[in-house]
Amino acid sequence: MYTKVSPSRGSGSPRVIGFYEPDTGSCQYICIDEATRDAVVIDVVQEFDPRSATTRFDSAAWALDTIAGEGLNLSLILDTHPHADHLMAAAWLKEKTGVPMAIGEKVKEIATLWSDLYNLPDAFDPTRDFDRLFADGDTFMVGSLPAKVILSPGHTLGSITYVIGDAIFAHDTFMQPDAGTSRADFPGGSAAVLYDSLMQILKEPDDSRIFVGHDYGTKTRQDAAWESTVAEQRAKNSHIGGGVSKADYVTVRETRDAKLPLPDRMLHALQCNLRGGRLPDPESDGHSYFKIPANRF
Repeated sequence: MYTKVSPSRGSGSPRVIGFYEPDTGSCQYICIDEATRDAVVIDVVQEFDPRSATTRFDSAAWALDTIAGEGLNLSLILDTHPHADHLMAAAWLKEKTGVPMAIGEKVKEIATLWSDLYNLPDAFDPTRDFDRLFADGDTFMVGSLPAKVILSPGHTLGSITYVIGDAIFAHDTFMQPDAGTSRADFPGGSAAVLYDSLMQILKEPDDSRIFVGHDYGTKTRQDAAWESTVAEQRAKNSHIGGGVSKADYVTVRETRDAKLPLPDRMLHALQCNLRGGRLPDPESDGHSYFKIPANRF
């Protein structure tokens, strides 16, 4: 497992273990309050092979082994949005630990949108499948660390950011400064709305750490990376750094998005992730089956 540790800076600052899933370029996190040994996990991946439709839980198992090995108390299983490029491991983690799982409340609107795209009117019920649905401005604690929720739509209409102490888990909004920002062309997405979300995150203190949801390297940087600061993103982000206007950003983002293919796991992932990471209900033979819409994208 490719990992990097961002140490606590002292009181009010969590230690963050970032661990990387290379098939989808996904950055996953364990966020730890050193004072109480409480921890949360954020955006943990359920590995999926789109060729054979087989699943694994390598990342999730590694996270649980790490938590157990350090003697940590896992208090919440967090996701920032129903991901389009990988399957979530939240339901599996809850099954193994009994710990509640949470996501943003606007996942209900995303579920309605995708129920129509899949023609599955009764398949998704986020109120049933998640234990907590966060609203913009909600607060909670990770041990002694205060945490807040910021609604950050644009990539999806219901994405949320978690701010835990001085750590910002900004998911598919920012990428690393040399890589820019995330795409905004999925159903319910909007480049203009994403710009506003980026600006909202940049209101946090300059030295706050930003942990992103994905990294694929660049032409000049081969190693995956996922940590920056608010100040670095404001000054150096290749899409918005230095005060790029909203209009100019939307032009750049929409031009780039028009050239990007859909993720190869998207039509499988949303059908699973809108159920908290659970596969479709088994049929009479005991197996689960995906329903994939043809010619909708």
